[in-house]
Amino acid sequence: MNQRIGRAIVLIYILVGIYVAWIYDYLTPRLLRDIAEALLSIFLWFLVLLGVNLNLGR
Repeated sequence: MNQRIGRAIVLIYILVGIYVAWIYDYLTPRLLRDIAEALLSIFLWFLVLLGVNLNLGR
């Protein structure tokens, strides 16, 4: 039970941090798209080597 409360507090802390970063324009749709493209290329690197374009919205 105690571990669940700790995880919930950490999750709430992270969500509030994301919200504040979004409100103050530290997180933008452009940045999120760039991060998503980077993560896709990291996890699907074999497709990149085969010539697949993983750019989102370009």
